Amino acid sequence: MAARTLAVSATSPLARYRIVGPNCGLRASPLQLGIMSLGKKWEGMLGSVTKEQAFELLDAFVEAGGNFVDTANLYQGEDSETWFGEWLKERQIRDRLIIATKYTGNYKESALGKKEAILYGGNSRRSLHVSVRDSLAKLQTDWIDILYVHWWDYTTSIKELMDSLHILVEQGKVLYLGASDMPAWVVSAANQYALDHGKTPFSIYQGRWSVMFRDMERDILPMCHQFGLALAPWGAIGSGRLMTKKQLEDRLASGETIRARGQQAKDKQSDLEIKYSEVLASVAAEHGIESVTAIALAWLLARAPNVFPIVGGRKVSHLQDNIQALKIKLTKEQIARIDAVQQFDVGFPHNMIGTDPSLEVIYDPKQSMIASEDIDHLPGPKPFGLA
Repeated sequence: MAARTLAVSATSPLARYRIVGPNCGLRASPLQLGIMSLGKKWEGMLGSVTKEQAFELLDAFVEAGGNFVDTANLYQGEDSETWFGEWLKERQIRDRLIIATKYTGNYKESALGKKEAILYGGNSRRSLHVSVRDSLAKLQTDWIDILYVHWWDYTTSIKELMDSLHILVEQGKVLYLGASDMPAWVVSAANQYALDHGKTPFSIYQGRWSVMFRDMERDILPMCHQFGLALAPWGAIGSGRLMTKKQLEDRLASGETIRARGQQAKDKQSDLEIKYSEVLASVAAEHGIESVTAIALAWLLARAPNVFPIVGGRKVSHLQDNIQALKIKLTKEQIARIDAVQQFDVGFPHNMIGTDPSLEVIYDPKQSMIASEDIDHLPGPKPFGLA
């Protein structure tokens, strides 16, 4: 089969590329396409999508200028990496893309059983070795641009972890390292170990961050600022649960539900989701658009530099909707209105000593022990999404 030519739009804001971060010189699209939804094995949780629809979404992302794709070894019971690898082979554009995947999760457990698959999970050197071997085969590529430790397992030493990751970098199988869902103290210790011992440090952090879930702002954002890590927020648009009342009614009328985890309902939003959706809709109207999720993404892009939100979904229309975020610059007043929906407690010691004044959007001089009328602080780099 002849490879389909994917020409990049000359006008799409997704085709305005950004350097990933101080320690990663990749030139990346400002939004990442998360492909956890692409596959058949997690239909009950994420909804159904055919391989044809998955390929259509990947095509649309690249044609709009996207070049940054995020997956993991266990997503969709390995379908995500496998389908993506098939698409890459058909389109023959591997060299045009930044591919990020992850290890740690036991990707063979459902197929083999817990006891039989015991060596396929965790942060150990063995788990890393077999996971990367299998990810390369599924993705049909010779290297991974960014490999994440998917989460901290508390059983593997920092020395074993960083030494093992560095070997893969030396072998050329992995180019950059990422930390995902790991405590700030672990990433700090790991990066300091790497810097002290001539190993490769983490250069990007992936974690849950959105208008509704701001925990990363306590210690993870300052840690990323200190070590020069870029930020890759997941759950950036509220896991698809931020929408207007009309959008929800239209979705339910079409026979679709909304994504749910745990006790979440598939046919209605929580009170907090409704409140956030209302204020996001009001800000969207001020920018002449209707998209709630575009404003949620714009909020992230206004919080810090080197932020590359992950957007998922199964439809091209969802992608086009989210790309609008790249044209929006929020004012501090609009950010304050969004933040006011829910009181965010930075916790001790930040609620006593304050936060870093160089992190301008997060800094609150009212809570800072260093605030003074006699001291001017140089602001840090201005985020792309801040007016």
